[in-house]
Amino acid sequence: MNNKIENSTRLLLGLCGLCLIVVLFTPIWRIDLTAPQYPEGLFLTIHANKLAGNVDIINGLNHYIGMKTLHADDFIEFKVLPGIILFFSGLFILAAFLARRNFLNIAFRLFVAFGVLAMVDFWRWEFDYGHNLDPNAAIIVPGMAYQPPLIGFKQLLNFGAYSMPDIGGWIFVGVGAILLYLVIKEWKVSKEKPRLNQSKIISPIALLLILNSCSNAPVPIKLGKDNCHFCKMTISDERFGAEIVTKKSKVFKFDDPHCATSFLNSNTIRREEIAGIYFVNFNKPHDLIDAEKAHFLQSPSLRSPMNGNIASFSHKDSLEKAVLTHYGNITTWEDMQK
Repeated sequence: MNNKIENSTRLLLGLCGLCLIVVLFTPIWRIDLTAPQYPEGLFLTIHANKLAGNVDIINGLNHYIGMKTLHADDFIEFKVLPGIILFFSGLFILAAFLARRNFLNIAFRLFVAFGVLAMVDFWRWEFDYGHNLDPNAAIIVPGMAYQPPLIGFKQLLNFGAYSMPDIGGWIFVGVGAILLYLVIKEWKVSKEKPRLNQSKIISPIALLLILNSCSNAPVPIKLGKDNCHFCKMTISDERFGAEIVTKKSKVFKFDDPHCATSFLNSNTIRREEIAGIYFVNFNKPHDLIDAEKAHFLQSPSLRSPMNGNIASFSHKDSLEKAVLTHYGNITTWEDMQK
């Protein structure tokens, strides 16, 4: 059986090797902290060989609750990770040079194993710092642990913690996805006779565009489970919810349009970071409408959770029918932001 890989596979393997070198100079992971006393937020970025961001401020806050301070010298990972990244970079370039399918498979398995071990080690590090607390700390909440989320959002006292890959992390994900694609493609090629036509193979540029695309679409609001990001109340009325989605796919949920506009005016996030703002369709509560396309009615009879008393509609005729029942004023998204 022919063990040689195709030239397009070799090109993408070499590209993967070069992309990993970029990881050495970019943040791999990011943890954002938001709280009322820090309207601009705090952040911690994890690089291949250091910590960056508001490290000193976060260490000062952690001291009060008994968490150990963060110092790059305390982590052996920062000493070995650059070498591991360079190893995989060289491995992928060597695999492209040798052009052997079995070598590609070995490189893919090693990279997946490294990814799993890295996430386990990251979780272990978070668990240690969040649970092994100083019993003599100034602030002690019985039974409380402060382990940040591995990925996603978690509420820690009055701080909201977001954990997600940064530029280097997304490069890792992209490289892993490309390797998986190449392994599957080469396996199919080995099974097919005649060989695949080159025109049917996805071009490297198109594949990278697909892998780098992120979804900034709104997500469903879970009644009775999700909390309003501004007033912290549990979202319980399905007719008045709202969402703000950032370009990094963070989702802020609100129980009232008034809370959404107040959050925007607080400048917790910059306007240029926002990918979309959405409001619940008053007539179809499971639908979310883009703020720029929505029609709004303000009426005291609506009685929304935080007395914003504003409902949104997807069509103008739906709004006009609602005015007959809920006497009030038709307003616009621009006026609501004033």
